[in-house]
Amino acid sequence: MTLQLQVRPFSFSLLQPLRTATGVLLERRGWLLRLCDGDSGALGWGEVAPLRSEQWLHCQTLLEDLPQEMSRDQLEALIHQGPGAFGFGLGAALAELDGLVGVHASQPWQAAPPPAQLLPAGERMLLVLDQVLEQAPAKPLLTLKWKVATEPDELERCWLEQLMRKLPATAKLRLDANGGWDRATARSWLDALANDPRLDWLEQPLAIDDRAGLEQLAEIGPVALDESLEHQPVLREQWLGWQVRRPTVDGDPRPLLRALQDGMAHRMVSTAFETGIGRRWLHHLAALQWVGPTPAAPGLAPGWCPAGNLFSDDPELVWAAAG
Repeated sequence: MTLQLQVRPFSFSLLQPLRTATGVLLERRGWLLRLCDGDSGALGWGEVAPLRSEQWLHCQTLLEDLPQEMSRDQLEALIHQGPGAFGFGLGAALAELDGLVGVHASQPWQAAPPPAQLLPAGERMLLVLDQVLEQAPAKPLLTLKWKVATEPDELERCWLEQLMRKLPATAKLRLDANGGWDRATARSWLDALANDPRLDWLEQPLAIDDRAGLEQLAEIGPVALDESLEHQPVLREQWLGWQVRRPTVDGDPRPLLRALQDGMAHRMVSTAFETGIGRRWLHHLAALQWVGPTPAAPGLAPGWCPAGNLFSDDPELVWAAAG
């Protein structure tokens, strides 16, 4: 089998800055992949869009060095040679080419379940919270995610009290510190919320390499790992609690696809702000998780990406919009 690969760059700005403990995200950029089987004409589509600048440069070098034609074995051997976003792009294209997903698969692309609502960092959270709660009667399964560890702790604790007073008894709350808390701060937040049934989890409350601290917190209340899973991939097999998986920067998506098809528990699928090509994967994996043993609202960040053909479900339209 001879595979023909085309690469096309893309970029877009978020509708509003995403502020976290690690910095501010304003735009996304990367490359779309169009993989064609030279014998059958079948197509597979991928997206390579790392979040970190040093990974972006690595991916750029790898993509520039790829030949336009190669064998299946050559392409498979390259998947683990770069950052997770590079592996996702190649693996996603091969999976679609093989009919594991897509219009020719036994189970076509699935629509995502109702997503969690992403609240902005800082005091602006309270304004957006009021807007979300106004629509709450139409959202019986309301899940909120708030980015914390971006302002002085005493301020955020005051805002948390206001949030909890307004939060319906049936709603769920996720607090994402992006590794920005120390152990004492994370413990104080968890002590305050551990017995509240509305708490879904603390997401990456401690530094990515503080495994001992994360395990200690998990003995007290729910803790979900995010960035630690990229830094220490072995945790994907060893961490028994919740894992926030961002498929488009995680690596080859086929293992996660198989795991969710087999009913793996305690995985929540989250966005890295992708085009329509990557978004199809995000929605499909979220749908599989939703019908598994531990359904959880996916982190799709509705309202943060612009509209247009770059975000279409039709990869041909996405490809044309990037050009």
